[in-house]
Amino acid sequence: MRATLDGVAETLLWTLRNRAEEAKHPGSAFCDPWSVRLYEAIAYDYAQFGKLSQSHALRAAALDWQIRAYLDDHPRATVVALGEGLQTTYWRMGSPDVPWLSIDLPPVHQLRGQLLPTAPRVEAVATSALDRSWMDRVDPVHGTFISAEGLFMYFDRDDVISLIADCASRFPGGRLFFDSIPAWFSTRTLKGLRLSDRYTAPPMPFSLSVTQASRLPGQIPGVVAATDVRLPAGRGLWASRTLTALANLPPLRDYRPSITLLTFRD
Repeated sequence: MRATLDGVAETLLWTLRNRAEEAKHPGSAFCDPWSVRLYEAIAYDYAQFGKLSQSHALRAAALDWQIRAYLDDHPRATVVALGEGLQTTYWRMGSPDVPWLSIDLPPVHQLRGQLLPTAPRVEAVATSALDRSWMDRVDPVHGTFISAEGLFMYFDRDDVISLIADCASRFPGGRLFFDSIPAWFSTRTLKGLRLSDRYTAPPMPFSLSVTQASRLPGQIPGVVAATDVRLPAGRGLWASRTLTALANLPPLRDYRPSITLLTFRD
């Protein structure tokens, strides 16, 4: 089948390609059979996204680990996937009893509905993550884990901070997983970042460094901790302990993409 997406929505095919190609690699530890199925089912010019990267698969693996850790302590919690795109986290979890709320725009959910199997515990909500109406569908009593994978960088800063504050207020004891880009990379996208001669990435106005993320608990009411989540080891340079150590040294760490896990006050 063909996918007709544009703008930010089209980037879900970029991340899908990178996850699927990594899952197919014989030397990879990343297992994501549903991403491979989706990737092979959609007729699309994936080559326009330029070079392959392990980063999206490693980010997905980091998210898997954080969700499992939270569910170990809160087995009846609800997982909310903001801007879920064609992520297949639910199926990698292997936990069909977990209440799962999938938030994304109508064209994306239409595509998901055509490609992914139905699951009784997965509820699709066709709206923007910034539309707070999705919050009314979540019962926070048993815990809430919210993911915003590959999403916040496309929002304005005020919208991101406001959304985090509302999540902290509505979901006590919950956690929020999101990734960020450094300021220099955000600036490049605002000037037009070409991944190939046929594709320019959408603008990404929101940036956040590791140091800036560490200050969020003192800036947003209800946020009590901010953890810098490290990517699992990948292949080749992505497995280098030396490069990993350098990337985590201040101030170098503020020049790399980052993943943050926020903890909300009980």
